[in-house]
Parts: sequence; C-alpha cells; structure tokens
Amino acid sequence: MIITVTLNPAIDKTLEVDNCTIGSINRVSSIKIDAGGKGINVSKVIKNLKGESIALGALAGSTGEFIKNYLDTEKIKNDFIFSQGETRTNVKIVDKVKNTNTDINEPGNKVSGEDIERIREKVFKDIEQEDILVLSGSVPQGVGKNIYEMWIKDAKKLGVKTILDADGELLKQGILSGPYLIKPNIHELEMLFDVKINGIGEVISYCKKIFNYGVNIIAVSLGSEGALFMNGEKTIYAHGLKVEVKSTVGAGDSMVAALAFALDKGYSFERSVTLSVAAATAGVMTEGTTAGDLSNILSIEKQVVYEYL
Repeated sequence: MIITVTLNPAIDKTLEVDNCTIGSINRVSSIKIDAGGKGINVSKVIKNLKGESIALGALAGSTGEFIKNYLDTEKIKNDFIFSQGETRTNVKIVDKVKNTNTDINEPGNKVSGEDIERIREKVFKDIEQEDILVLSGSVPQGVGKNIYEMWIKDAKKLGVKTILDADGELLKQGILSGPYLIKPNIHELEMLFDVKINGIGEVISYCKKIFNYGVNIIAVSLGSEGALFMNGEKTIYAHGLKVEVKSTVGAGDSMVAALAFALDKGYSFERSVTLSVAAATAGVMTEGTTAGDLSNILSIEKQVVYEYL
C-alpha cells in the first residue's frame, strides 16, 4: 500500500486568461476546478496507473467537503481528518498567448497540534513494513518545519520506505532523517544548497552530497530538459520530450506517483525512470491538475530516451 500525506490540501482553480496583463482587467476564457494538494495529486496518478493508495491529511469547511466528495467519487481510498476553518483555494493562471503559468497559492488553514497528532495516528496505526509513505507539499500554519523529519524517523524504525517531495526548510530538515527517495526540482536543489547550479555535472555533484544522509534514490526534475536519477550505483539522465504544455501544475506529483508505484511493484531502476518521466509528461499535457491516463502514459513511455552518466 502507498500512503500519501497531504497536510495542506487545496482546491486548484485554473483560469485560462489570454494575454494576461498586470494592472488591467483580464477576461477568463475557461475555468477548471480540481481537488489538489501534492499528496492528493500523487494518489490521483497512482489510481490511473492501476495502483492502490490511501490519501491522508487534514481537510476543513466546504472546500474540504468538495475534496472529500471528489476522492470518494473517484474511488480513491482516503481517511482525512476534518479540522476547524476552511481548506485553501489556489489559483493557477494559464496564458496560452504569453505561454506562461502563474500560481497564486494561499498559505493554508491553521491546523492544531492535536489535529496533527490525529493525522499521525492514522498514518502509523496500521502501517506495515512493505508500505511506502509519501510525504509531500507544504504544511499549514502552526506546523513545525521538522514534521517530515520526525515522521521519516518514525517510518524508518518500522522499516517503511519514505518518499519526500518538499522544498525549503521542509526538504532541508527532512533530508537529515535519510528518506529513501527525494524528488527536488532544480530550483529546490539550488535553494537547498543556496547556489546557482549550472549543468548536469553540477547537479550530480550536489546530489552526491545528499547521499551522505542515507538517501537511497534522488530524482531531480529539470523541467523541459528532462530529469536526472541517481541511486548511488547508477546515474541516468532522461531527456525531456517536446509536447504541447497545457499545465505544469502537478507534473512533479505525477513523477513522484510513478516512482512510488514503481517502487511498490519492484520495478527496475530503468523502468522507474521511464515510467516517471512519462507520467510527468502526460501530466503537463492535461489541463489543471488532471492526471494523465494510463494509455497515454504507456504510449509516452516508449518515447523516453535516457543515457547513463
């Protein structure tokens, strides 16, 4: 079983605005509303891959009910707690004329220490050694930046593999506990080391430092340039595919989902690479945070070109 945790979920409201101009009136040509949050997005893709997951975390208010109803309708297993307040709404502005994607993200609903403990109990109550725990995304107000670090430690004591997909202090502190797999993008890797990284060689050099913390696999998404994958024995660079980009939101989550699915199924490192790149590519070809469908993912996977470095 793959367990996804979304402590700061959201409704993702995608607005298509042609030639969006700051300081002016802009007309919306289309609106799409999705249940979102990184862990939830991961569960959506796992479902399309014909895998099984359970989505956990905190929801609140009418927006929280919307997300819960979506998951139930899509038959994605979930067991969220409900807290006080209102789950956030994130706005994504897609401008096909200027070829830009702009995110406006709310900070999120405040979650109490008691609520966090309730979530933790759900995560670890029935967890088994063969399970995979995915910890991804931001955390709501009032939650410490070391929460993923602590939960990774708890999971490792039980022999559970963990996947960490976060940025800033959440990533920096989470790495200290040695998660099994991390998936930063190039900008998050630069933030982690407070440097400007130029070229694949420098990406590899900085990733090697992360292995010292006990991380087993590192996947670095490079946007349109593809992705780099390292497991301590092999380094693979997967080239990016040229496709029509409808939305970049959730592409990284699609990659994480495929990596978790491949890990759960015991796929080879190479198959994990091709499947995750295909899932991410299929994700950018859909509007909003809609997950790519299985047939499209498998078709794209055949086109993925990679090389050993």
